[in-house]
Amino acid sequence: MTEIATLLASYPRARPPLPAAAARIYVEEYKVNRGVNARGLYRVIVWLESWMHRRVAFSAAGSTLLEIGAGTVNHRRFEERASVYDIVEPLPALYAGSPEIARIDHIYASIDDVPVAPRYDRIFSVAVLEHVEHLPALVAACALRLADGGVFQAGIPAEGGMVWGLAWRMTTGVSYRLRTGLPYAPVMRHEHVNTAVEIIAILRHLFDDVMISWFPLPVRHFAFYAYIEARRPKFDNCAPAVR
Repeated sequence: MTEIATLLASYPRARPPLPAAAARIYVEEYKVNRGVNARGLYRVIVWLESWMHRRVAFSAAGSTLLEIGAGTVNHRRFEERASVYDIVEPLPALYAGSPEIARIDHIYASIDDVPVAPRYDRIFSVAVLEHVEHLPALVAACALRLADGGVFQAGIPAEGGMVWGLAWRMTTGVSYRLRTGLPYAPVMRHEHVNTAVEIIAILRHLFDDVMISWFPLPVRHFAFYAYIEARRPKFDNCAPAVR
């Protein structure tokens, strides 16, 4: 079995359940982590993550956009030139009350609910792909909804890298414990089911042209985040992946 075949066979993945105490505060803490009423160390994290938002918004043209895993809709303000801005978000509690929701054209609970036409100039996600249990199917479904010449974009943490592992333990992990009295490692195991290397391998399997930038240093083990830009879907690979 080839390396990519072995990786694809590992999906769908099952995430370990959250401890009960962490599950009770999950939505509230998610909003804090995404910049809603951020305080202390979370302000630093939000500032660092803004690199992914700015990179996605800066790096591609096109005005018809679909955001995957929009969460609190905190990316919308970076896309002032959008003529169509649709989102996929399965948890309405995350965007409930967001002032940006009025600037969204369509809201879908799943990529499967998104019509295959008209297609989008850009489909993107920020800090989402590391969470997805059915990652090959999601990326393939996005590829099939891109317009000719369209681009799939993703900002992801450098999950699996040395500096990233140290960083979350010293920032998010410390802040979470100070706020809640709970350890953060079980939350990370629940949340991040895909590493950066796995995400990149899947994108290279499904697209002909994949470009990667690491931040702040151009080496995975010394980076916090990566920006990925993928073009020219391999439709022969995408079609089986969505089945």
